[in-house]
Amino acid sequence: MALYPSTSYGRQRRRTRTLIYSISALVLIVVVLACVYGYRSLRKNKGGTGTTSTDTDSGKETRPPEIGLPPEPNLPEIPQEPVTEPNPEAAELIAKAIGFINAKPAGIIDARDILNDALAMPMNKQQRAVVKKQLRELADEWLFSRRFFPQDKLCESYQVKPGDQLRTIGEEHKVPWEILCDINKIGRPENLRAGERIKVINGPFHARIYRSTFTMDLYLQDTFVRSFDVGLGVPGRETPKGLWVVEPGGKLVKPVWRDPDTGKVYYPDDSDYPLGSRWIRLKGLEGDAVGRTGIAFHGTKDPNLIGTAGSRGCIRLDNGDAILLYNLLEPGFSRVEVVD
Repeated sequence: MALYPSTSYGRQRRRTRTLIYSISALVLIVVVLACVYGYRSLRKNKGGTGTTSTDTDSGKETRPPEIGLPPEPNLPEIPQEPVTEPNPEAAELIAKAIGFINAKPAGIIDARDILNDALAMPMNKQQRAVVKKQLRELADEWLFSRRFFPQDKLCESYQVKPGDQLRTIGEEHKVPWEILCDINKIGRPENLRAGERIKVINGPFHARIYRSTFTMDLYLQDTFVRSFDVGLGVPGRETPKGLWVVEPGGKLVKPVWRDPDTGKVYYPDDSDYPLGSRWIRLKGLEGDAVGRTGIAFHGTKDPNLIGTAGSRGCIRLDNGDAILLYNLLEPGFSRVEVVD
C-alpha cells in the first residue's frame, strides 16, 4: 500500500471542500434566479395588481377591473314634459299619502314610499310640485333627523361597538361620516362612545342632472330626497351627458385651483376664488362622460350663476347645497347621471 505525506493529503482535502462549496453556491444562485424570474413571469401573465399589462392574443392594453363599484342605480325616470291635465291615478296616490301624513301617529315611511312610486308617473306641473315638496319635507323627518322608524329599510339604529369609528361605520354603509356626525348631533367624530345608539343611513346616494332645466334630483338608493338648482357648462363646453361616479380621493374642501385657460392659480383666501366651499370630482363611466377630466361639483360665491350655463362643464351649486352634497356622496359608490 502506498503511503502519502500528510501535507499532500491535507491539501487535497481542502481542494475537495472548496470545490464542494463552490458547486453548492452555484446551485443556490441558480435556484434563487429561477424563483425570481418565475415569480416575475407569473405576475406578468396575471397582470399584477395596480399595473397595466398587454394581452398577447389581442395586442390590446388591459387594466385590472375596478373594484367596489355597485350596479348602476335603478333611478325612476321623471318625464320632463308634463301633461296638461291632472293624472287621476297620481292624484289618488297623492291623496293616500297625505292621509298617512295626517294620521295619528303619522305614517311617514308609508307616505314616502307611495309618493316615490307616484313620482315616475306622468302628471302635470302642479302635481309634480306637490309630490316633490312632500317628499322633501318628509326627508327632514325620516332622513335628516335622529328619529328612527322601525319599518324603514333606508335608515336604522346602530349600537356602537368598542373601537368603532364614524369613518368606518360610514364606509360600511356607503355614506360619508360627515352626514352621520350631522344627523346624530355629534360635535366631533372622536366623541363617539361605545355602547351608544346612533342612526345610520344605508347608502349610497345618487344624483340625476337635467341639462334642459338646470336641476338635479338627489336619491338615497332609488328614493327621491330633494331637488337642487344647478349651473352647467356654456355652449361648446356643455356638461357631458352620461354616467359618472364620485372619484375616490376627489372630495376636497376649498382646494387650490389653477385655471386651465389662463394658468392663474387661485387660493381659498383670494377674493375672486371661484370654487366656493367644496369640490367633488367626477370620473366618467359611460356615454360622453368617458375620458372627460376636470368635471366636478363645486360651490360658488355668485348665486346668479345658479340656473345658468356659465361654467366650463362643471356643476355649480349654492355653497350650502355644495356642503350638503359633499356630506352625502360617497366616493367610488355614488353615481351621477347627466341627461337632457
